[in-house]
Amino acid sequence: MNKNDKKMDQAARAAWMYYVAGQTQHEIAEALGISRQVAQRLVASAIESGLVSVHISHSVGNCMALESQLRQVYGLSVCQVVPSQGMSQSAMLHAIAVAGAEVMTQFIRREQATIIGVGSGRTLKAAIDELDDVERPQHSCVSLIGAIASDGSCTRYDVPLLMAEKTQGRYFILPAPLFADSEQDREGWCNHRIYRTVSEKARQADVTFTGIGTIGPDCPLHLDGFISLDKVKKLNAAGAIGEMVGHFIGADGQRIDSELNPRLTSVGLHPQPDRPVIAMAGGEDKYLAIRAALKGGWINGLVTDELSAMALLG
Repeated sequence: MNKNDKKMDQAARAAWMYYVAGQTQHEIAEALGISRQVAQRLVASAIESGLVSVHISHSVGNCMALESQLRQVYGLSVCQVVPSQGMSQSAMLHAIAVAGAEVMTQFIRREQATIIGVGSGRTLKAAIDELDDVERPQHSCVSLIGAIASDGSCTRYDVPLLMAEKTQGRYFILPAPLFADSEQDREGWCNHRIYRTVSEKARQADVTFTGIGTIGPDCPLHLDGFISLDKVKKLNAAGAIGEMVGHFIGADGQRIDSELNPRLTSVGLHPQPDRPVIAMAGGEDKYLAIRAALKGGWINGLVTDELSAMALLG
């Protein structure tokens, strides 16, 4: 064991004694033969290194009430609302990611072979980053969206691959660019045997996780090179306020007519009572897009924040 491993081992031991055994820092110092200051630093180091996972068993009453109302109003089968009042944007998004990981785990821990459809989004990626490794080689992670941009580059947010790495399951990539060069080009991609195999598997997903994007100059589709700024302006002019795996939707939840639609290769979202489609999204810039996704029936599960939930109900 090298010096760093010994330090991590001691930090983990100190954290266990503090959080699990309920010992004081003075007692830890005596047991490990170190000073109290060193014991304090070891516990802090364990937290910073991600060795400590804190679970709050008490649900915030207001969030529980919001969850109940959202389920009733929008017919959700899965809903979780995290506290966000008084929190910064980054802290709130992290809270959604942690809650999203908890929801994912409920499905991933299943012993029976499960097909997991995976969309796209930064919040979704953050949630998968929060997942503990759960070895389920019998599971399949299937991409709903092509990760290739028009210049041939791939997005850094290939979240289905991250999910497969967490579960050690099989990974099925959708072999196509998000938007083909033309309608005829799309036919070529989508008629390929491998594309048909993967897209059919995605339609059979037992559970699907995805994000909800906005449409604007700072939207990921533009920043990651999938659509130009001119296309963004045209979509806004047509009334697009949200996007899910490349499908552009308006305030009423209906798909927006766009020249990009006939070139889109991603798989559609088809929520069913026994096959939930769960979105993870929140923040002051997202609630209109979330509301559109709910109105259009694109999702039947949601992990969001308290303020967004209040706006959705207001």
